[in-house]
Amino acid sequence: MTLHITGDADADRLLTDDPLALLIGMLLDQQVAMEVAFSGPLKIAQRVGSVDAATLAGYDADALVEAFRLTPSVHRYPGSMAGRVQSLCAALEEEWDGDAAALWTRGEPDGPEVLRRLKKLPGFGEQKAKIFLALLGKQYGFTGAGWREASAPYGDEGTYRSVADIVSADSLAKVREHKRAMKAAAKTSSGGGGV
Repeated sequence: MTLHITGDADADRLLTDDPLALLIGMLLDQQVAMEVAFSGPLKIAQRVGSVDAATLAGYDADALVEAFRLTPSVHRYPGSMAGRVQSLCAALEEEWDGDAAALWTRGEPDGPEVLRRLKKLPGFGEQKAKIFLALLGKQYGFTGAGWREASAPYGDEGTYRSVADIVSADSLAKVREHKRAMKAAAKTSSGGGGV
């Protein structure tokens, strides 16, 4: 299994090999392009020295913000996102002994249980948790019972809704088109479409 999310072989290798990197990429996936968000863990590793829950949770907060700010930045909101990454890593340290993969491996959980665990994490609401669960099921080898139903609609087969569906440049283009269509529909339904 190899993920193909960022278009950068080194960034994708880190996401494939390191569950925490993948979880951090998902956390960063808001208000920036998906490739930027999921490339963030590699930038963090290069600037901080590792992507490790204990290291990041205990890292000097101001120094982490500076690492996020370096060009090219990890995220367009370096201060708040550095804080979110630290909060996520602190929660993983406290609840999961710093092991991100334990969220979907410890105790052989089913899909609904993994969704519940993800939603307890700082920065993971319902939608982000469902998308990540779909990513685990579609591309990361998670086979817990009911994962498709728990992650619906993102777990649906044959769709191009989210990062869970990106396996190539073609699928990335289809996901982008779906997101554009959803934004346009939301703008029209909220009255922002104008007359």
